[in-house]
Amino acid sequence: MTNEEKRKDRHHSMSIIPEHYLNILQSATVAHMATIGPKGEPHVSAVIFDWDGTHLLFSMNKIRQKHRNLQREPRVAISLLDPANPYRSLEIRGTVVRIDEDLNYRFVNSLSQKYFNQDATPNMQPGEERVVIVVEPQHVAVFPFPEDKK
Repeated sequence: MTNEEKRKDRHHSMSIIPEHYLNILQSATVAHMATIGPKGEPHVSAVIFDWDGTHLLFSMNKIRQKHRNLQREPRVAISLLDPANPYRSLEIRGTVVRIDEDLNYRFVNSLSQKYFNQDATPNMQPGEERVVIVVEPQHVAVFPFPEDKK
């Protein structure tokens, strides 16, 4: 395989997430989400997430810049590293297809249980308004560790 073929293979675009990369989406790794700011500038931050088998789900406080960015421009890029091997990763580009209210904090508490083994509610500000950001993957690039190619 030539270097160009290896590069293309490493950055291969797929319409779905390969099955042998689903473990990253099912793990408690932290995602890095890039949104587009009001002047077109990138805004990247670490976020916790869940995967429902089709969509990536994020909890967000309505007062955050990310939330305002996504209301205005729904395109995102998300980077996820395998927690067991940071040289194995996913890049997912997608679109926010829904923003749901999390009025009873059910979703943020489930994420907090997944990542921290405790509810988030005791650490929240009084009157904090949370939403669930639902992202549909549209482009996926995998960055395999050499042993993934066997």
